[in-house]
Amino acid sequence: MNAAEYEAMYRVEDTLWWYTGMRRIGEALLDGRLRPGLRILDAGCGTGGNLQWLARFGTAFGVDLAPEAMRFCTKRGLTAVAQASVLTLPYPDRTFDLVTSLDVIYHLGVADDVAALRELARVLRPAGALLVRVPALEQLRSAHDAAVHTRQRYSLAELRRKVAAAGLRVRRATYANTLLFPLAAATRLVGRIAGRGRHADDREAGAQSDVHEVHPLLNRAFGAALGVEATLLSRLDLPVGLSALVVAERP
Repeated sequence: MNAAEYEAMYRVEDTLWWYTGMRRIGEALLDGRLRPGLRILDAGCGTGGNLQWLARFGTAFGVDLAPEAMRFCTKRGLTAVAQASVLTLPYPDRTFDLVTSLDVIYHLGVADDVAALRELARVLRPAGALLVRVPALEQLRSAHDAAVHTRQRYSLAELRRKVAAAGLRVRRATYANTLLFPLAAATRLVGRIAGRGRHADDREAGAQSDVHEVHPLLNRAFGAALGVEATLLSRLDLPVGLSALVVAERP
């Protein structure tokens, strides 16, 4: 990502509806697998907010390729972090009970997403679980994707195929951020139409992500929408959304 995006992430990661709501969704999808005493890896830990969340369930380790990410993890007081690529994890085989990769393998810096998934599978213990999340649906590509260096957005079927190709057994596959999908899709369509008259290089240079503070009322409303989804996802999968998620298991 652009270096400024790490600063923006660090500033809002503990309070912004997106981060707090998606953690609730992650807990719903991992229901029954989260228990005290786990060894957990967050592969692509960013500024460490999710790493702190995961530490509630055991010993949590993090890796990220960006030096900016390491700097913000240090500001949080996190020490079990390493600067490394998800393509070459600095851990032995079968080290972790749970691996998370949250909005990572879609990135331009990950040239081979299936190879990255195989590496995540390598460090999982037998019957260990992987939670992987990616941005969904290429039709929703926007300025946000340019700002965070998105290589591609995924259909759920494609993500599921790639996880299976990495040798993992898919247990759950669903979209999320569904209730806000119509609003987001309309907003991105308008933004795309408005940007058609600009040169591609100009659009790239001026791209800004969606990671920023919002009005407290909106923050509560959007967070509540994801809370409803978390409740739904404890029982069923959702048919469309801004994110695609898979829970898989190492045989």
